[in-house]
Amino acid sequence: MDSTQLLKGVLDAAVLAVVQHEDAYGYDIVRRLRDAGLGEVGDASVYGTLRRLYTAGALSSYVVPSEGGPHRKYYAINAQGRETLATQRRDWSDFSTAMTRLLDDDRKPALRTIGEGR
Repeated sequence: MDSTQLLKGVLDAAVLAVVQHEDAYGYDIVRRLRDAGLGEVGDASVYGTLRRLYTAGALSSYVVPSEGGPHRKYYAINAQGRETLATQRRDWSDFSTAMTRLLDDDRKPALRTIGEGR
């Protein structure tokens, strides 16, 4: 199964989950996602998701000066983002329960002939 397609559908929730307890800058979010097992997540996808979530009002941002390099833009979840994450958690739970039920159904299918009613 191509997990990149699955990841596209849950990247917003994954990013919000990563920053729910601790603010982070872009590459740190990418690293945390990869450390969590989402090794195929792309930098560009995460940065696009951060911009979209910020524009939608789910994230706040602030800049922290750096002495050893460029300034870092940190992202923080806000009240709207917490509501969004709670909704996505419920949606994920419902979806994963349904998929688990379907995938774990190992009953032997009944044999039918072509044209037979379902």
